[in-house]
Amino acid sequence: MTEKTENNASNSNQVSKGSSQIEKGAIDLAPYIDHTILKPEATEEDIRRICQEAIKYKFKAVCVNSANVGLAAELLKDYPSLPIAVVGFPLGAAISSSKAHEAKEAVKAGAQEIDMVINIGALKTRNFRMVLTDIQTVVVAAAPCPVKVIIETASLSQDEKIIACALSKAAGAHFVKTSTGFGGGGATVEDIALMRRVVGDELGVKASGGIKTREDALKMIEAGASRVGASSSIAIVSEK
Repeated sequence: MTEKTENNASNSNQVSKGSSQIEKGAIDLAPYIDHTILKPEATEEDIRRICQEAIKYKFKAVCVNSANVGLAAELLKDYPSLPIAVVGFPLGAAISSSKAHEAKEAVKAGAQEIDMVINIGALKTRNFRMVLTDIQTVVVAAAPCPVKVIIETASLSQDEKIIACALSKAAGAHFVKTSTGFGGGGATVEDIALMRRVVGDELGVKASGGIKTREDALKMIEAGASRVGASSSIAIVSEK
């Protein structure tokens, strides 16, 4: 079993235990959280601040734009929190070679995971081969780092969500993720449950977009999320 497969299996096991942990009210949310800052006006000071917060609160990762991942990687190098870069963000409409180049450069700069945006237009056109190839191209470019595929659930029909998850799985991605947070909608319990049913235990599921409270995060985890992307991470883990 590869390290990535082991990580995914660990995520799935964590999810399967989620309900009993939530009932006991004792679940530690920090290991689920990708502490996120993706606004285009984020400054170096902002990146330094969220990295320090991730270190202090022991968040799973810090998710930033690819231009900022080198700094995040440097700041986190002696700590467990992972630097993550987004690719093709937030529209997903870049050509595949551009996404692949961005992913490769982000990994070179220190990214340990890549969150890419799916080609939404191609999916809606039912050009599934293009969608599959787009994801595969990034997966290959980012190797050996895991790739999460942002499917932008708020823009998709039920059938399109199912197809997007199935294509992500077929393309060798390691996670499916709900949202960019820039697309007019965020994660819902219903979408997380659907995504988990489609990908099974083989992939992780990341809930992202509009998650602001501990209750929000717990509902997502109970529905099947193995990661939670949030900018309100401190508030989430500080609630009792």
